[in-house]
Amino acid sequence: MSGTKRNLEFAIISDVHLGTYGCHARELKQYLRSIKPETLVLNGDIFDIWQFNKRYWPKQHMKVVKELLDMMLAGTKIYYITGNHDEMLRRFAGLKLGELEVVNKLILTVNKEKVWIFHGDVFDVTMQHARWLTKLGATGYDLLILINRLVNQALFAMSRERISLSKRIKKSVKSAVKYINNFERLTAALAIENGCKRVICGHIHHPEIRKIENESGSVIYMNSGDWVENLTALEYNEDVWKLYKYTEDIESADQKDEETSDLNTKELFHLLVSEFRINQAVS
Repeated sequence: MSGTKRNLEFAIISDVHLGTYGCHARELKQYLRSIKPETLVLNGDIFDIWQFNKRYWPKQHMKVVKELLDMMLAGTKIYYITGNHDEMLRRFAGLKLGELEVVNKLILTVNKEKVWIFHGDVFDVTMQHARWLTKLGATGYDLLILINRLVNQALFAMSRERISLSKRIKKSVKSAVKYINNFERLTAALAIENGCKRVICGHIHHPEIRKIENESGSVIYMNSGDWVENLTALEYNEDVWKLYKYTEDIESADQKDEETSDLNTKELFHLLVSEFRINQAVS
């Protein structure tokens, strides 16, 4: 990344999951330092309150918080849209603190287009009817990410390409693919019904920009992705929306093992064993 900040009208990120093993806080900090947006939308699950524990809060996670505060103090308008993993903050909807505003959803007019922004967990049937199952799944997902980091450390040591176990599972399981497609179609249908030209979500960790049509019309569906698996964001500048991908932006000089630099293999292994024992005790 170059040292010059890119001016943006809007930047949208979601599903950072600060406080979990899977969060790529170092990379997110670098991204935030590379941009100068007029408005930054934090579209849910920035903090993972479900998974938060005192044993794991690295310095890099705190540096992301500091970076966000610095942006706010520099004049960037920040909207914090609540998600399911940080749903505790929903009681503060409407709170304004300087340039920071906490909301549950956001409707903006961008280039004369009505843009509806919300996290997307309202369309998750499991969230609505079996919250315990959703939270159990989140714990399993976090364990999978921790295992993935151990695997990638070994692959990196052998100069082999890293892999994403969660992505491979999602692609191989038909129900996961069907869930993503249903989520996108349902979101688009509701946006069309409400006269929106664009709808922006997070939640499903699947970055996307595409046009979706039904019998009532069409809408541009956009998903900002996440900073656990995909390291993506949505950006708007000079009348153009684009999907930013960190992995395509880093310079070759920066391509080192950032993912595992905070913890060595021994520490990762002990964390994995500790998490497994805790989950066994709970179950």
